[in-house]
Amino acid sequence: MRHEKSCGAIVYRKFHGNIEILLIRHINSGHWSFPKGHVEAGETEIETAVREIKEETDIDVMIDPTFRETVSYSPKRDTQKIVVYFIAKARNYNFVPQTDEISEVRWVDIGYASRILTYENDKNIVIKAKRMIKMHD
Repeated sequence: MRHEKSCGAIVYRKFHGNIEILLIRHINSGHWSFPKGHVEAGETEIETAVREIKEETDIDVMIDPTFRETVSYSPKRDTQKIVVYFIAKARNYNFVPQTDEISEVRWVDIGYASRILTYENDKNIVIKAKRMIKMHD
């Protein structure tokens, strides 16, 4: 069995008193999720998350390492994938999608995100992230 690991984050900002999170839509599958990508040799999980968010959206972030959630699934019969998610505060808000992978990027109210996200695992992570973000801000 092949093992893959990706890291990303629930990127958030405060906008008019509300919490908004950054969602991306993938070109190939059309699913909505969070920015994430494969760990490169020598990278930490946090370094991977920061790099992938920047590559996919051009957003700079500050990662909160106290929130770390994992999702495990099998995208193919012989592959086991683990995705590590953090929460990350956006340092800038104007995104530029990585057009070879991402078809759309949106800031979405955190309470509305579960209506857009494709996978249940992601919807569950938003619930946990919302609690943590509210505690910090």
